[in-house]
Amino acid sequence: MQLSATSGRTSFRVSQDLRTGPANFLSGLRDDDSLLRQVFFSILRHHHPNLAAKVDVIYALSQAWCTSQSDNDFELMVKYVSDLKPEERILVASSFSHMLNLHNLTEEVNSSQIGRAVRLGEMDSPTRDTNHSLLKLTTTNGFTPQQVYDTLCSQTVELVLTAHPTQALRASLLKKYAIVRRELDTLHSKRMSEYEKIETLEAIRAAVQAAWRTDEIRRSKPTPQDEMRSGLSYFSTVIFDVVPVFHRRVDTALEKLGLPRLPLDRALFKFGSWMGGDRDGNPNVTAETTRDVVVLARLEAVNVYFRQVEGLMFDLSIWRCSPEMKELAERLAAAESRDAARVAEERKRRNYVDFWAPIPPTEPFRVVLAHMRDRLYNTRQIRTFGLCMMGLDVRQESTRHTEVMDAVTTYLGLGSYASWDEPKRLAFLLGELQGKRPLMPPGMDMSPEVKEVVRTLRILSELPGDSLGAYIISMAKTASDVLAVVLLQRETGVRPALRVVPLFETLDDLHNAPGTMTTLLGNDWYRGHINGVQECMIGYSDSGKDAGRLAAAWALYETQEKLVEVAAGCGVRLVLFHGRGGTVGRGGGPTHMAIRSQPSGTINGHLRVTVQGEIIEQQFGEKEVCFRTLDLYTSAVLEAALDPPPAPAQEWRDLMSLLATESCDMYRSVVYRTPEFYDYFMQSTAASELGRLNIGSRPSSRKSGGIETLRAIPWIFAWTQQRLHLPVWLGIGEALEAAIDKGYGPVLQDMYANWPFFTSTLDLVEMVLAKADSRLSAFYERTLVDSSLAPLGQRLRELLAKTQQNILIVVRKSVLLEGNTPSQMSTPNLDEKIRLRSPYVAPLNVLQALSLQGLRKFRDGGDTEYNPSDPEIIDLLSRDPHKKGEGAQHPFVSAMDDCLMITIKGIAAGMQNTG
Repeated sequence: MQLSATSGRTSFRVSQDLRTGPANFLSGLRDDDSLLRQVFFSILRHHHPNLAAKVDVIYALSQAWCTSQSDNDFELMVKYVSDLKPEERILVASSFSHMLNLHNLTEEVNSSQIGRAVRLGEMDSPTRDTNHSLLKLTTTNGFTPQQVYDTLCSQTVELVLTAHPTQALRASLLKKYAIVRRELDTLHSKRMSEYEKIETLEAIRAAVQAAWRTDEIRRSKPTPQDEMRSGLSYFSTVIFDVVPVFHRRVDTALEKLGLPRLPLDRALFKFGSWMGGDRDGNPNVTAETTRDVVVLARLEAVNVYFRQVEGLMFDLSIWRCSPEMKELAERLAAAESRDAARVAEERKRRNYVDFWAPIPPTEPFRVVLAHMRDRLYNTRQIRTFGLCMMGLDVRQESTRHTEVMDAVTTYLGLGSYASWDEPKRLAFLLGELQGKRPLMPPGMDMSPEVKEVVRTLRILSELPGDSLGAYIISMAKTASDVLAVVLLQRETGVRPALRVVPLFETLDDLHNAPGTMTTLLGNDWYRGHINGVQECMIGYSDSGKDAGRLAAAWALYETQEKLVEVAAGCGVRLVLFHGRGGTVGRGGGPTHMAIRSQPSGTINGHLRVTVQGEIIEQQFGEKEVCFRTLDLYTSAVLEAALDPPPAPAQEWRDLMSLLATESCDMYRSVVYRTPEFYDYFMQSTAASELGRLNIGSRPSSRKSGGIETLRAIPWIFAWTQQRLHLPVWLGIGEALEAAIDKGYGPVLQDMYANWPFFTSTLDLVEMVLAKADSRLSAFYERTLVDSSLAPLGQRLRELLAKTQQNILIVVRKSVLLEGNTPSQMSTPNLDEKIRLRSPYVAPLNVLQALSLQGLRKFRDGGDTEYNPSDPEIIDLLSRDPHKKGEGAQHPFVSAMDDCLMITIKGIAAGMQNTG
């Protein structure tokens, strides 16, 4: 496709031929990047001509350094950026942040174009899809079409949207960028006249202009209710429309194999939510919050169905129908007629127009749909039953339930439950569960914390059961943690009871999980209570923070195998709930390979997984992307059931255990046993400032303290910003080096080539290593860290280099991301994409370090004369209510604070998987 059009005084040109294969898609990516950069600069020159010139120079300097990696080029860029005035720093940071977000749109459009070309047969699929899986399983793996059909019909994937605070962009900006993405995609996918091309470019320009004029910074924290509204918006705008289309396309693929369509009552996907239900360490999530978000979800469900029924009423003007439909329509019309007077009066009061007039029985479909419409409308006035957009999980920490049980036993004079050992707790809980006496007398004394837990359970008893999902126990360690919640639900009248799901998070908890579940599932009463199905959640975030990525990955792998074995031995079907984050340090990665690399027999047609933060937008922000997401999950789960990976050889297991032990020891020796490490972390990163981002309702720490109390998200987020990405790789280089020195190099290479788990693990680490930049990390250190801590920083960068070197030996490459490996095929040309983003990210890193330096010096007693003269800057700095009036911040602090927040968002966009 050739396109050139003139918009105002600026000429834009796009050149891309979609029929020449993947290489030209990369060329198209560069062209789109250039186009949007031109659009942005034309807007910037109009509003800030002098600033636009400086941004142009900085971009050129950054490009030069990213190409040469010369210290001289880096220092030139630093010097130029350092000389900027405070207000210039804000606008420069904002410029690069916007350009990064616009570049990300070009990657999303590029992916959509590849997906479209694959479906049109113009290129091979870079990853699996459902159609490919159906053909592979029947032609290569030897399964009959009926076997594949039966397996597909029995599988279920439940995607659980969470409010984990890793989406740095405001919803206002996301919507404007969505317009740019849609219009840019239109340029590539639609035959257009010259006028239409100009109009499309003008629409892009208008959306970019609106984004540039929108405040990037959230000036107040979102509430859990706000987070739920944000999550629901993906359903009403994307998911609700895409799911039925996806089902129809699966039906078409089945038809090609001579198979029937999916049964009408069979849903391949379910959706859940933690928004407003996840109270683990979040004081903003109360019992009333949980009630609010359930009502929000039900109202949104009714509204969506209402709009659908209204649309069908216009479409189905058909009078020919079956006798059953005719009889139903006549019966409803008669009932409507008998109540006509009341209805007429009510409609007059509500000022309804002709559309609401009774439908004649000669249009039976409309009669029935009108009845449905009226019932849906009435539920918006009262209450909705049987309608829910997504089931809400409730999550609470195990110690809070212990506090409730302790209050009960103490009040009843039975002793202190908290001081009992596990056998005594189990005996007490099982005795009460099998007994009939009420346990919680009215008027029992309760602390505020205990009262809130009980209040939440009682609210759950009042809510419709179909609006609720699971009750997740975080930091679960023992069987009594589960039984306590089962008992508390009974005592507070939760009927039907929510399934209780223990979440095993730390390395010790993962290792102990099989024993815990053996105790629990070995009990006859409990097995009867769960009706043969047990769900367990495994946590990728805290295990990685606790032990390092490699040790955590292996512990998760082994724990899954053992849990499935325990459940099978007890005659129970196990459903694993994967608590994955967006970044590699929290278990993130390409969907298909992440599922296919799981241990054999652990998915078995049923998968539950969290979708967190920025990943929600990445997987469901646009219809083409949403379709691809559903396709990948369906394909991967189907293949995992019928074509699971072979069990690893014992030699591989033994070596993996050695690697895990070695890497864990190294990781903990640095993170938890190096006295100066915490100070280095806090000084060299923006960790202490992340809480001011206002990107989530949850605090960044569970309580005050060191690394142990910090949540996994800010832990990962801070190192990502500083570009060292330490949590992902620390310990791995030493473990691989020790194995290579012992002669295991060929074995490691064999594991990488033939074991999907090991392949996926190293490929993801390799990807993160390619995003790491020791030169920028050293700049943070030089700018922000006490000189006495510099030796630690030097050691960390040496460990990074060692990890890169040993990864390359195992994957048999000369440079990172050389060529495509199986688990990297979902992101072809990843190295080129990183290179395209780098010139935008580097200036933001420099600005961030300088902003932190300025803020810290000022707060340490420094005084800076700063009186901005630009009216726009004065207005910008006064937008935050904390920065004006009595006790207002110094203008310099406000300027550096805003600059810092913008750089954090911009770097997050550049790294893409932030927390």
